[in-house]
Amino acid sequence: MIHAVILAGGKGERFWPLSRAQHPKQLLKINSDKSMLEETLERMKEFIPVSRTLLVTGMEFEQGILKAVPNLKPENLVIEPEGKNTCLAIGLAAAYLKKKDPEAVMVVLPSDHLIEPREKLLHVLGIGCAVARQGDYLITLGIPPTRPETGYGYIEIGEQFSSQDGVNIYRIKQFKEKPSRTVAQQYYLDRQHLWNSGMFIWTARSILSAIKHCVPALYRNLEIFYPYLGTAQEKEELKKLYASAENISIDFAVLEKAENVLTIKTDLHWDDVGSWLALERIKSKDRDNNVILGQALSLGSYECTVVNEGNGIVVAYGVSDLVVVKTSNIVLVAHKTKVSDIKEILQKLAADPRLSEYL
Repeated sequence: MIHAVILAGGKGERFWPLSRAQHPKQLLKINSDKSMLEETLERMKEFIPVSRTLLVTGMEFEQGILKAVPNLKPENLVIEPEGKNTCLAIGLAAAYLKKKDPEAVMVVLPSDHLIEPREKLLHVLGIGCAVARQGDYLITLGIPPTRPETGYGYIEIGEQFSSQDGVNIYRIKQFKEKPSRTVAQQYYLDRQHLWNSGMFIWTARSILSAIKHCVPALYRNLEIFYPYLGTAQEKEELKKLYASAENISIDFAVLEKAENVLTIKTDLHWDDVGSWLALERIKSKDRDNNVILGQALSLGSYECTVVNEGNGIVVAYGVSDLVVVKTSNIVLVAHKTKVSDIKEILQKLAADPRLSEYL
């Protein structure tokens, strides 16, 4: 059967101060009156019901997620004792699914992306699942670039593998890291590169086999853990697994090394909503190109993003290119060129015990 695996372990630090230690980005209502996690579940429900959905997340988020998303139950959650990146998270989910359903097909999705239209996504996923069943293929979804983006990884496509019902599938020539502005412009224009969306399709058996081949030490640890699934020792053995595991992404660990990787060219409106700058792409602007959310006023200000989630009012007067975010007890004022470096603020807060409450 087809199962959804939703990765929800990230904190979304670049959305601080709305994204906090106990209220991560995936629980923020950025695009609608539903959280991004709820939107992810909603768009998938016609294809994969919640009963066949696993959500991989950290123990610090468990209660917040169950409270915020009532249709998720504890049995839907795979709880990581600590963050060790996506290779282990996906490998662990594959082990759970293999135990439950040896023929499981996995659709791996981030919990905090904007994806439209739903019908086109589900059409592509259906074709991808059929291909994954036919062979030991590891399938990625690649998005045609709509701008020269430096914040995403890219996929250079190779020869066409197949075309099914209007969906083109390609072999992958090479994965590319986040490029410079000049290189991103080349990728945007050459039509040979796709954004790496972080959405994947494969069988549980195939991805575990690929991990065994590409990351043998991690696979051995998964093998040691596997017999404890569903037993009283599971939590303790899971801690041991994570303590010994390498912190590495599925892209670095497996996809860049494996030879059976395909990409589906997926023409969607897609955004990973990675930072406050994403609001410029997904929210309407006033006549001065400002994004204004909540009780706020802009006077003589240009190309600012102003978000008020607290009481009172925020006024932007005679400024430009700023991001201003107000919560109940934090005000962030940052130039747009510094928004990607918000982690530096969090490091300063973490270093001072008097300020740790603001993390």
